[in-house]
Amino acid sequence: MSFSQKVKMEIESVIPASRHCQIAELAGCFALCGKWNGRKDGRNAVLFIQTENPAVARICFTLLRKVGRIIVDVLVRGVKNPVYLLKISGDEAGTAADTLKLSIGRDTVSDLLIEKECCKRALIRGAFIAAGSMNDPARSYHMEIVCDTKEKAEQIRDVINSFGMNSKIVGRKKSFVVYLKEGDEIVTMLNIMEAPEALMSMENTRIIKEMRNTVNRRVNCETANIAKTVSAAVKQVNDIELIRDTRGLQILSDSLREMAEVRLKYPEATLSELGKYLSPPVGKSGVNHRLRKLSEIADDIRRSGYDNEDS
Repeated sequence: MSFSQKVKMEIESVIPASRHCQIAELAGCFALCGKWNGRKDGRNAVLFIQTENPAVARICFTLLRKVGRIIVDVLVRGVKNPVYLLKISGDEAGTAADTLKLSIGRDTVSDLLIEKECCKRALIRGAFIAAGSMNDPARSYHMEIVCDTKEKAEQIRDVINSFGMNSKIVGRKKSFVVYLKEGDEIVTMLNIMEAPEALMSMENTRIIKEMRNTVNRRVNCETANIAKTVSAAVKQVNDIELIRDTRGLQILSDSLREMAEVRLKYPEATLSELGKYLSPPVGKSGVNHRLRKLSEIADDIRRSGYDNEDS
């Protein structure tokens, strides 16, 4: 089961306690997977919800029964890839349309249904159940709700952003997708939709990912430092060997000759370790200063054309 499916199952398991929130959640579902023929009375009134997700069918059926004891016919088409159809006809369809405050010419959710913050949360829940998805946080942070019209997408975006987030809309083929890509905002969304188990799972995953990233950064940094140290040590040894093989270490001052001999004896030692081998011991900066002097002498030899010659 995908992370997205787990989130929907968790949301589905909690029905809002208040009727106004039940209606708002149902309105969110209906806006993204429902249809209405515009009639509120008589035999010709029809309202239906179609989905391939059984969780959507279950939550819509439950909410319809709770908000108005509305009679719903449930049809299942197909076996391998079943499609669930919730059909409401006649006066029952009129009752459902009135409950959802449906209006001809407007396909967004009525603002009257989402005046309260709790109802805005319920709308987001319903919209996500009907047409939302969420990536496994172990791979990437991405949450989206797919809408069939720009107006619906803008309404959902505005409701989400009323909670201090920054959701955006992108066109995708014939759809408009409201999306979030920041981990913190997706955690907030899980809290808004009342999915504490998914929220904790995501937070744990984020902690593990951050720990891995921190370790990787440290390893990369240490690897780079080691490579830099080794490269510097190799050059220092080459410089000293050049001085030794061309002019001889006897041309050096006592302090530089001692430094050269210690570096040749301990080619893999760090600057701090080299300083301890000197008599008297010298700090890291002192060792670095002496090695730079040796490098300058070697460079002078190279410029004078005495590389690999006996002096």
